Amino acid sequence: METQFGIRVKELREAKGLLQRQVAALLEIDTPLYSKIERGERIAKKEVAVNLASILKVDEKELLTLWLADQVYDVVKDEKQAGDALKTVSQKLKNRS
Repeated sequence: METQFGIRVKELREAKGLLQRQVAALLEIDTPLYSKIERGERIAKKEVAVNLASILKVDEKELLTLWLADQVYDVVKDEKQAGDALKTVSQKLKNRS
């Protein structure tokens, strides 16, 4: 299943004219693992998301937001109360500020 993070990273990589193997080398990971991250078959570590922002010259906040959203979705996707739970979390986060 493609992830928003993976889709965006692929778009950015292709726009820069970079090959997967080039980005993987810059990240110091193997190309098959990087390919799985783009396809949404593996969740990138947070440090990989941060490094990708630097490599692809994009706002770190954008990639970290997509990275985190994909992780949250993966946790709640099969839960009937996911929407209600996310509303509660959203309210908690608003109240925290």
